[in-house]
Amino acid sequence: MASNSKSNRREVNPLSLAFLDVMFCGFGAVILIFLIMDHASTVTPEANNPELTAEINLLEEEVETGQLGLVEIRNTLSEVSLEVVTAEGLALQIMEEIDSFLQELAALENNSMATEEDIAQLRSDVEALEEELLRLQASAFEQEGNSVRQFLGDGNRQYLSGLFLGGQRILILLDSSASMLDSTIVNIIRTRNMDDDRKRSAPKWQRVVNTVDWVSTQLPITSQYQIWSFNTSYAPILPEMGSIWLEAADRDLLNEAIEKVKSLVPENGTNLTQIFRAVANMSPPPDNIFLITDGLPTLGDRNSPDSLVTPSERLEFFEEAVEELSPGTPINVILMPLEGDPSAAAAYWQLAQYTKGSFLTPSRDWP
Repeated sequence: MASNSKSNRREVNPLSLAFLDVMFCGFGAVILIFLIMDHASTVTPEANNPELTAEINLLEEEVETGQLGLVEIRNTLSEVSLEVVTAEGLALQIMEEIDSFLQELAALENNSMATEEDIAQLRSDVEALEEELLRLQASAFEQEGNSVRQFLGDGNRQYLSGLFLGGQRILILLDSSASMLDSTIVNIIRTRNMDDDRKRSAPKWQRVVNTVDWVSTQLPITSQYQIWSFNTSYAPILPEMGSIWLEAADRDLLNEAIEKVKSLVPENGTNLTQIFRAVANMSPPPDNIFLITDGLPTLGDRNSPDSLVTPSERLEFFEEAVEELSPGTPINVILMPLEGDPSAAAAYWQLAQYTKGSFLTPSRDWP
């Protein structure tokens, strides 16, 4: 009996064993999945790619270096701005002293009791102040660059690097005819019949005004300038000062001239002969000219403003106008778009090449 009871206890049910095996295998699989998922969540792609990790570290170092450099540049800019303001203040003070000395000199020269030594001493003081003024202007030129004004546009782009921007007497010729309202004939006629405010706000004319503004920012601080507008006739932007060359260093006067340009209303046709003849008669003559236009002239000395002009006649008017120019002065042409005038680009390009100037057709988003 005892042996039979022991043998009964040793008997194992095969069904219960298979069930336990399945359960343990299932639990083991679940635990293995959790381990794999936990490990995958802690491993990053950078750890598996040392080259990518090194590149990220290098970029982070460059960003940090750039931020430090930006701080240094801002500090330097603040110091330079302070030096420029100081130099301008001293220059203004010296100019006032020069005016005072000149008045005293005139009084002494008119005074019979004044000695030659007093007059000579006063003249020597004036010369010394003028030299100091030139030194301060040169210092401001070095610190601030050769641009007397600033033009803020979209981005930091230099489209007109090919133009000759120097010179001592710079003349800006601005075409203010009706064609400057738009680049298509239909829109030109439509805009021409609108009020003056709508004409001034025409997109093409705004580009023209901005172009004049940009050119004014490139004037060397030691140079002189004039701005003339022309259509069927011509006129200086500042009529009361049209017979003299204006100083680019006088920023207030230059800003006033640009404001006058903004107040112009494009109208009438284009007579290039008159303006070129007037340029040839300037004394002293300009040594650099910027011509801002959009096509060949529609008027000459012989035709009526009401007559129809053919493309060949427009080319003849252009050739007649070029004959009025004095040789030796570079003409930098900035040609705006205009439909129906295919010969304009070639003609103005030849003019720029002949005078050793530059020719440019700016993009729509310039300046």
